[in-house]
Amino acid sequence: MGVSSFFKNLFGSAKETANEIIDHAEAAIDETKVNAQPYVEKAEAFIEETADKIKETVTPHAEKAEAFVDEAVTKIKETAAPILEKAEAFIEETAVKVKETAGPHVEKAEAFVEDAVAKAKETASPYIEKAESIIDDAKAKGAEVLNNLKEKSVPSDSDTLETTAKKEEEDSE
Repeated sequence: MGVSSFFKNLFGSAKETANEIIDHAEAAIDETKVNAQPYVEKAEAFIEETADKIKETVTPHAEKAEAFVDEAVTKIKETAAPILEKAEAFIEETAVKVKETAGPHVEKAEAFVEDAVAKAKETASPYIEKAESIIDDAKAKGAEVLNNLKEKSVPSDSDTLETTAKKEEEDSE
């Protein structure tokens, strides 16, 4: 009777210790998620704002360029056929210049967005690493506790050990 209660107490405390370690690891993961969420939200909001600003900046220029091109074509066609060839060349040059002018702004905006995403990942990285470290520690401590329990068990009473272990497994389910 004494050996049975000894193993019950021994395995019960190991089970409690393992559960505490798991609870701490889960709490750390939840805390990491909560701490990283504002940064993710800020990055998403920043990316949306940047995209909107880019659209706002480029749209008027593109609309003005389209309107200018349309008006120029109409006037040139009305004026005379010989001048039409010169006007078409001018329009093509204007379109190229508009593309050249907008190109660097778009590239800068893309680089800016990429930097924002990289900074968001960089900010969240320590929290993720901390959570992984806590989980690894919990696994190591759990394995250590189990190994210690295995070393302390008495092989002469293996039937009692198996019966006690089975009962604890059934109780935990």
